[in-house]
Amino acid sequence: MTSEITIYTTRLCPYCFFAKRLLKRLGLAYEEHRYARSASDREQVAALSGGGLTYPQIVINGESVGGYTELAKLHREGGLAEIVSS
Repeated sequence: MTSEITIYTTRLCPYCFFAKRLLKRLGLAYEEHRYARSASDREQVAALSGGGLTYPQIVINGESVGGYTELAKLHREGGLAEIVSS
C-alpha cells in the first residue's frame, strides 16, 4: 500500500522546510499545499489537519501527525516506518 502524505505549509517557514527535507530524505512522496498565515487559512488548515494551528501540518493516510517536531519524533521512534508501510 502506498501512503498518502499531505503537508500544509507556508512560505519561508523553516519547520516546513525541515519536514519536507525529512520526507524527501526518507524517499516518501507527499502532496504540498501552501497557505498564507491569515486567520481564514489557519482555520482551513486546522479543519483539514484535525485541529493543528501551526505550520507545517502533516497528514498521513487521513490521520494528523502534527508538525515537524512530531514527525521527527515519530521517525526517531520507528513509528513513521510503521505508518507508511501499513
